[in-house]
Amino acid sequence: MKIPDRNTAKQFLLEAEKINPGNWVPHSLFTAQAAEAIAKVHPELDSEVAYVMGYLHDIGRRAGVTYLRHSFDGYHFLQQQGYEDAARICITHTFWFNGLEDYPGKWDCSVEEIHFLKSYITSIDYNEYDRLIQLCDCLALPTGFCLLEKRLVDVALRYGTTKYTTAKWRRLFENKAGFEQKIGRSIYDLLPGVKENTFR
Repeated sequence: MKIPDRNTAKQFLLEAEKINPGNWVPHSLFTAQAAEAIAKVHPELDSEVAYVMGYLHDIGRRAGVTYLRHSFDGYHFLQQQGYEDAARICITHTFWFNGLEDYPGKWDCSVEEIHFLKSYITSIDYNEYDRLIQLCDCLALPTGFCLLEKRLVDVALRYGTTKYTTAKWRRLFENKAGFEQKIGRSIYDLLPGVKENTFR
């Protein structure tokens, strides 16, 4: 797969943090750790690939405080570095339904950029890594791992809801159940500090 190694990914994130520091950086680290932990016990996934994809899913935030645009910026940054599969995750972690309509935040892209995102997301079939990072993105607060419900409320309070919100939540819990069936246990068994971080 076309992804950077862990050290290169770390350099990308360190550089990005200097440009745009914020809670998105520790959130990315916890997303990576959750992805790695699940992939280690998953029969089809490579834990190193999972870690790097989780680590870089929000790398588009290096360009500043943005919303929809962070997916576009992350994709193009990693594409320019030659990491096509890592670039893909910058888009797929944001859009769960092969379309843009469910996105609740600001649409801060140009008409051409929105057209590109729509064209890209409708042309692919989601794979297990796409679904894994969508799940792990919702397990990670900047302070650590949490129940999905806490992260969903956190996002809804910051970005608002749409007519797709309930369908998205249902899709996420279906995604969780699918991974738990494949790994034969609760995902929460793999994530230390979930209870403490959820109820702090």
